[in-house]
Amino acid sequence: MRLWTLHPRYLDPRGLVALWREALLARAVIRGETKGYRHHPQLIRFQSLATPRYAINSYLAAIHAESRARGYSFDSSKVGPSRLRVRILATEGQLMHEWAHLLGKLRDRNPACHARWKSLKRPEAHPVFTIVSGAVESWERRQ
Repeated sequence: MRLWTLHPRYLDPRGLVALWREALLARAVIRGETKGYRHHPQLIRFQSLATPRYAINSYLAAIHAESRARGYSFDSSKVGPSRLRVRILATEGQLMHEWAHLLGKLRDRNPACHARWKSLKRPEAHPVFTIVSGAVESWERRQ
């Protein structure tokens, strides 16, 4: 599961569809509707909030907005209620770690998308995240 800190605009079609599916799975975990993935490190940011359900719905809403901007037909009924001002802190180190990770994926599976984004030095974060100074998050699995 990868719940990107990056704005969904940077994902190729395959990545955006995968993010949608993984965020829906994350919502099911947060709602207690599944037994798997309950302790997945990517969920810590959401589960630690006072309103994790609203937070994951806000996360999904931004993915849905990106899908609509691309002309996709993701099911809006799956987004659920969200609060506009849900903000989650994420570190600059995490954002840049994910950026390098995504560029590597794009280089291999979508060279055109990689070419479009490779010269960008500082990507924008997903709208629910506020970027603060800091290293890669402790929950991140590094290879």
